[in-house]
Amino acid sequence: MENNVDLQTLRHSCSHIMAQAVQNLYKGAKLAIGPAIENGFYYDFDIEGVSLNDDDLKKIEAEMKRLIDMDLRFEKYYIEDVQGQINKFKEEGEIYKAELLEEHKNDNPTLYLTKDKEGNVLFNDLCSGPHIDSTRKIKAFKLLSTAGAYWRGSEKNKMLQRIYATAFLTKEDLNEYITMVEEAKRRDHRKLGTQLDLFSIHDEIGSGLVLWHPNLAIVRENIENYWREEHRKRGYVIVNTPHIAKTKLWEISGHIDHYRENMFFIQKEDEEDEQFILKPMNCPFHILIYNACRRSYRDLPIRMAELGTVYRKEKSGALGGLTRVQGFTQDDAHIFCTPEQLVSEINEIIDFVTDTMSIFNMTFEVELSTRPESYVGSLENWERAEAGLKEAMDKRRMKYEINEGDGAFYGPKIDFKVKDAIGRTWQCATIQLDFNLPERFDLKYQDKDGILKTPVMLHRVVFGSMERFHGILIEHYAGAFPVWLAPKQAAIVPIAERHNEYCEKLYTEMKNKGLRVLFDDRSESMNYKIRDCLQNKKIPYVIVIGDREIEQNALAIRKRGVGQIGAMLREDFIEKLLLENSSKGKEEIK
Repeated sequence: MENNVDLQTLRHSCSHIMAQAVQNLYKGAKLAIGPAIENGFYYDFDIEGVSLNDDDLKKIEAEMKRLIDMDLRFEKYYIEDVQGQINKFKEEGEIYKAELLEEHKNDNPTLYLTKDKEGNVLFNDLCSGPHIDSTRKIKAFKLLSTAGAYWRGSEKNKMLQRIYATAFLTKEDLNEYITMVEEAKRRDHRKLGTQLDLFSIHDEIGSGLVLWHPNLAIVRENIENYWREEHRKRGYVIVNTPHIAKTKLWEISGHIDHYRENMFFIQKEDEEDEQFILKPMNCPFHILIYNACRRSYRDLPIRMAELGTVYRKEKSGALGGLTRVQGFTQDDAHIFCTPEQLVSEINEIIDFVTDTMSIFNMTFEVELSTRPESYVGSLENWERAEAGLKEAMDKRRMKYEINEGDGAFYGPKIDFKVKDAIGRTWQCATIQLDFNLPERFDLKYQDKDGILKTPVMLHRVVFGSMERFHGILIEHYAGAFPVWLAPKQAAIVPIAERHNEYCEKLYTEMKNKGLRVLFDDRSESMNYKIRDCLQNKKIPYVIVIGDREIEQNALAIRKRGVGQIGAMLREDFIEKLLLENSSKGKEEIK
């Protein structure tokens, strides 16, 4: 493979071959769009009377290979008679191409033709390119899955069929990616959520609204305990605020003008009633707490934190499991400080994020997201804010990418893209710098010179949202939580029924010491129960009790992912398990 072939160009060219193969196999198939994306490409089709399945994907792959072996050429063609081409698309039934060409008729539109060696045109697609010159350069590709997709992403339009696929420069790269995809399927938090009885979502409640089952609620409880302990150590005060507020509050904050389509309005029963909104953000509430009394420079910085549940309206097609929901709890915090304290506060937050992610053995990449097209406040404030975030990162020599135009409407932000166990990145922690909301709410503090000044405000999350972070954690650990988070930290398995009494006493002792233990007295074989506890329930340790163990006051220990680790005195094992729990895995039993 030539080194000068661009991967995105290769993938986009491969999407054209996939479209050609689909139209060869399914007469009357209409084409929509087929862009390259981060890890591959997709194409949307309108195929009347056909519901694509895995067998179809195999047939399409085979046809693509046939076309690739023909050494077809890609050729760019400038459309001279645009209206004539629109009419031709309509005659051919290519209504989506006609619609797209109508939109871009003044943009010097082009078709890409695929030709055989004799110069015969076999296929064309409306596209601006670029493309590779020959299909023979496509060496490694794979069709992955199908999904439904509304035309232009609108539920008002027809549902199309989308084929997701990927292509790489080498077969080795493709095989590595396919292995990662299979591993991701194995770790899918929705599948594990059912297998491990972690959470559920029900139509009776509504899409994107999560029920936390006891097993995942235990994980959350331990993470929340860590969160509260760390915030108090780092000088935060913890607050609680309502779930709803009058429309007036969101008018002052600017959310009504910039966030309306994502907000839930509480229906008025009477025109006389005041309208309320389910909160999409916690920040206006924290601002009002700040404003509830006079503030001096001596009070600053004020670090205010809340596990605050918010609600944001999303399209139903965008919702999925725990990672995209409509009601979620943010580990939210807002810091009010003087301009002189700003860089120090940002650095302390970065330290907090670094320390926290290290507990979960996660690393991260950093992006600086700048002013979006729709923003509030003055350009001067935005420039000050972006400069402040850059200064903080530059002083600690952090590597970061610039993500132009992706800031919040009220301020720029630092985004932390966390890497999980198989190398995928997830958006979690964020720091947003805001000069605008303090001005909108007229926040003040009295400085040492006696003059009233406006504080700087930092918006900050470490986990992002509890729902999303737990979805990430389930996949990161493949459901096998470490001891400090595991719903059950150990299972006690008797060899025979006569050992139950001893097991009951051991169970009670461990439970009274704060350990989460399962006494498995099911009438199944011992080996089945051990295998089920370690592999299916993913419990970190299994304690096997028989005559010898009772006589020697010892426990036969099996460890998840390791197997037998030998016998330990009863008191020693309990002490070591307590240490592993309290150290969050730094002191592991071996």
